[in-house]
Amino acid sequence: MNLSHLELRIPPPLIFTASALLAYCLYWLFPQCTFPLAVSWSLSALCFMASGAIGLASLTAFWRAKTTVNPLRVEAATSLVESGLYAFSRNPMYLALALLLLSLCFFLTSLFALIAVVLFIVYITRFQIVPEERALEARFGERYRLYRQRVRRWI
Repeated sequence: MNLSHLELRIPPPLIFTASALLAYCLYWLFPQCTFPLAVSWSLSALCFMASGAIGLASLTAFWRAKTTVNPLRVEAATSLVESGLYAFSRNPMYLALALLLLSLCFFLTSLFALIAVVLFIVYITRFQIVPEERALEARFGERYRLYRQRVRRWI
């Protein structure tokens, strides 16, 4: 089945929202599968703070580079951001969303809700990141290929 029509179509914040709703539904459907409360809420707070810091630093790097943050218009990128968090992860904005979703799962204390995190990562990788990588390679050529070899996709 060819699903390429889904590439770069649905904004990642909408995918995040759908994933968060799925996490909550899984928590509601399987309330007996939980983490210990104290550990879970501590991990939730840690993931929440990390998500905020990573998200803010990622957006700031794009604003400083004066390039688009619109994930549906990758071809409008005017510069390749390689410094800051982008020296360690090619996709820190998506990493921040995944951490925020993980924070929700820990807050809900739900083991089953973690399925939503896995599905979010799989979907974002296939339908957002891979098409973005093709567009960035077409736009920046060898410079992007070298960057891709040097820096991991997620972490």
